[in-house]
Amino acid sequence: MPLLLLVVAALLAAAPLVLPVFVLTLLTEALILGLFAMSLDLMVGYTRLISFGHAAAYGLGAYGAGYILLHSATPLPLAILAASLFAGVVAVGVAWVCTMATGVSFSMLTLAFAQLLFAIAFKWTSVTGASDGLAGIPRRAGPFGLTVFETKVGYYELALFCLGVAYVFCRALVNAPFGAVLRGIRENEAKMLSLGYNTRLYKIAVVAISFALGGLAGALYSPFAGFANTDLVYWLFSGQVLIMVIVGGQGTLLGPILGAAFFMLVQQVLSKWTESWALFFGLIFIGFVMFAPEGIWGLLSRWRVRA
Repeated sequence: MPLLLLVVAALLAAAPLVLPVFVLTLLTEALILGLFAMSLDLMVGYTRLISFGHAAAYGLGAYGAGYILLHSATPLPLAILAASLFAGVVAVGVAWVCTMATGVSFSMLTLAFAQLLFAIAFKWTSVTGASDGLAGIPRRAGPFGLTVFETKVGYYELALFCLGVAYVFCRALVNAPFGAVLRGIRENEAKMLSLGYNTRLYKIAVVAISFALGGLAGALYSPFAGFANTDLVYWLFSGQVLIMVIVGGQGTLLGPILGAAFFMLVQQVLSKWTESWALFFGLIFIGFVMFAPEGIWGLLSRWRVRA
């Protein structure tokens, strides 16, 4: 499997040599969405913290990077990193409140915080641009005058690099004792409490990490698209990324990345045929829940074992 991942990574790195600009643009967006979905998998798949407000992380990163790039001379990579860390710091306070509850109550609190952020973004005109958002966000040169990130190919490679580093970090995290505790919380939190673990602190930590990585995805998106608006923090976007995780295969890290790519592909294909593409994707989602709850990654793993 590691060898296969290295081959796939090499193919993706070489993709700009053969792909047209339009396809490369779609692939860049798919990588960013894959990073976003993978960040949510740490909460949903490994800790069973179902969040209905993960768009808040994406929005914090997008607005944070956009504001920094528009109002300072900060190099692009540093602006993206700062926005990601900002999302993670904000998440500590959010998680401290949300983890006072469990189950559906936790999910509703995450939705409430996301809607609060949406309201702030809609009203705080001087910072967020309100409903118009932040427009004209530049892809500023990197440190030492590097201009590679200003090109489509360079930005694609940056997004691929961020996804790769985030995956390696998440894989190390879930394979470490910290990840074992998260899985213990997922399976039986009461037992973990009886063993002496402060499960609430672990949940706060994983929410903060998840938000930081989700913020990284949002911070990559705003310079890529050139704007950040309230759609990025709307509750519907939180639902979409949750669908990506479930369809791809929760608790796998790689599955949500595939789920994000699948979501984009189906959206592109169906939207050419009908404006009601979401209805048909909903039927596809129902089919996965009923007949393939393990998701795309589970189906691929099952096929590989049989082969």
